[in-house]
Amino acid sequence: MVDTMASLRALFRSARGTTTASRLAAGPLPADDEVLLDVPDQRLAPALVAAGRGEYEPAAKLLAGTRGAAEWEERDRYVHRLALFARSRAEWLDEWSDAAPHDQDLLLVEAQLAVDRAWDSPARAELLRPVSARITAAARGDDRDPVPWRLALDHARGSNAGHKYFEELWEAAIRRAPHHYGCHVAALRYLATHWHGSHRECFDFADLAAQDAPPDSLVQALPARAAFSYLTDGCGPEVPRARLDAAADRAIELSARFPAADPWPAEVRNKLMYLLVRLERWEAARTQLHLIGPYATSFPWDRLSDDPLGHFVRLRAQLLAGAEPLPDGGPAPSPRGAERPLAGHRGHVLADDH
Repeated sequence: MVDTMASLRALFRSARGTTTASRLAAGPLPADDEVLLDVPDQRLAPALVAAGRGEYEPAAKLLAGTRGAAEWEERDRYVHRLALFARSRAEWLDEWSDAAPHDQDLLLVEAQLAVDRAWDSPARAELLRPVSARITAAARGDDRDPVPWRLALDHARGSNAGHKYFEELWEAAIRRAPHHYGCHVAALRYLATHWHGSHRECFDFADLAAQDAPPDSLVQALPARAAFSYLTDGCGPEVPRARLDAAADRAIELSARFPAADPWPAEVRNKLMYLLVRLERWEAARTQLHLIGPYATSFPWDRLSDDPLGHFVRLRAQLLAGAEPLPDGGPAPSPRGAERPLAGHRGHVLADDH
């Protein structure tokens, strides 16, 4: 097994000095008005509907089920989505807190919500400090659960924690779930934040993690996430084109393992489509469009536009018409050489990827 703990520590120090491939969806693609944004899967949707009515029980049952079955990827995603919903509709969460204030799943959602609320403030680091106690309380619930540790990693990045402390959290996280995607994304973001422009180090970490992960693990998409960060950053030394293509190829293989038109891998596929367009791999991008089906996701299109759904639909139309667009919706420049790196910043890219 590749020692990703050692690789992460080494990056800190060096920075200081045929498969189950799915078939394309049959028939035509959905019409523009049938494309949806951030659709919850069939397990999360009823919990969100109930939360809209002020009822917390379906959400509590959903999270308890993921914990009991050790479905850590699903648990992480559901915690994110439930906390996001609570930012605008918190009545159900208040009811849950009144009924079971020490419920470990409740504590986890409340901790995620607290981090999310602090993140948008210019005083982020200061506001995050008292949230540490909430995360600690959530982590005491089930020692197998990596999700509180993913949250602790995000908290450490937002509060400008030092490398030694972050390494300790990382070691605790991967001891619980060595291939948990959310924890790996948190570590990748920390690397990118603390060594702005050090994309080679981010790629090294992402590549090692993907090499060590099972073929169907979401960690296979981590190099593509490193490539997205590089292509939207506009700083640092160039990354060879071959490395960007390799990241895309790994994500293509992962995408092919999931059913077409499935909301679960939708974000991986949307991000991959962005990457393929930037690499001017048009046919591969069109293939991902068929696999995406009606499921657009905010990330990465909200990094390019204030209207992520509209942006996706416009880019989709250009691709299907045989055009060769840029991800920001403009026309493509003259073709690049096969080995020319694609650096630089295009579009309305947000500074942070929380």
